[in-house]
Amino acid sequence: MPRLSPEEPDNALVSRFVSRRRMLALGGAAGAVALSGAGAVASAADRNSTGTLDSVKAAASASGACMSLTTEQIEGPYYIDYELFRKNVVEDRTGIPLLLVLRAVDSATCEPLRNAAVEIWHCDASGVYSGYTRIGNGEGGGGTPPGPPPSGTPTAPTGSPGGPAGPGGGGGHATPTDDLTWLRGIQMTDHQGFVTFRTVFPGWYTGRAVHIHTKVHTGGSRTSDGYTGGRTCHTGQFYFSEDAVEATADTAPYSANTVTRVTLDQDSIYPGTGTQGGLLKLVYDKGHIERGVIGHITMAVDPSATNDGQGAPGGGPAPTASPSPTA
Repeated sequence: MPRLSPEEPDNALVSRFVSRRRMLALGGAAGAVALSGAGAVASAADRNSTGTLDSVKAAASASGACMSLTTEQIEGPYYIDYELFRKNVVEDRTGIPLLLVLRAVDSATCEPLRNAAVEIWHCDASGVYSGYTRIGNGEGGGGTPPGPPPSGTPTAPTGSPGGPAGPGGGGGHATPTDDLTWLRGIQMTDHQGFVTFRTVFPGWYTGRAVHIHTKVHTGGSRTSDGYTGGRTCHTGQFYFSEDAVEATADTAPYSANTVTRVTLDQDSIYPGTGTQGGLLKLVYDKGHIERGVIGHITMAVDPSATNDGQGAPGGGPAPTASPSPTA
């Protein structure tokens, strides 16, 4: 079996991939492009967050309080099973540096989940997902995935949150339009249940509040083929406070996003239950958010459950005077 590197080729080398499994079949023949933007993001995060990161982890580790299950939510149409093992998912995207600190614990015992796989994916500052750049962000009535979901893929009822009537698709999986992979990654948790991702603060697109998607996989293992075996025990979404999102709106490149933004209270998928519903705890300079943000949360999950995100969302208040939400 080939020896696994700690992290796959990352932002200084990679701007686009085919899928991981296809890349392996091709002998790893993926184009390598040097990028400077990701290095700047990593440097900013290093300068501003090292001490705070240690404090965040220490506080989370010291907490002995048990908690309710973290809310399950829909997967959405833009998930791609690339299994790119890497901490830095920025590639060539620009935006406010975001250090995402995630901890997975067993909801019954509150013990950390070791060697679980935590996956994230989200849109860039302009509201576009890698793999779906031709779909765009819904501006001007666009954002509808081309064609119906693949046969056998569950969809939410028409007109429901994330359903086919919503801009950007819905519960069904949209067909990818390209091989781009920015702002997607997966990491194995350490002995305390932590993973960290270097990314950028997400933007917004038609019908949804600012959010990040996540999955937690348990019972399997990392191999040369990616993450093998086990189950997806949790599918969720992370959210950001309105104060933080508003602070980004006047900062480039977010200021160029002209899509009408749905607030957290208007979003019909956010359940309105704070941390349990995926609301991140944020650390940043209130006067200079452009210097970088740390977002952290502990996910309490049932490691023996299967929650693949194909069901209905937990649901919050329906949006008013705004387009139907997408996932």
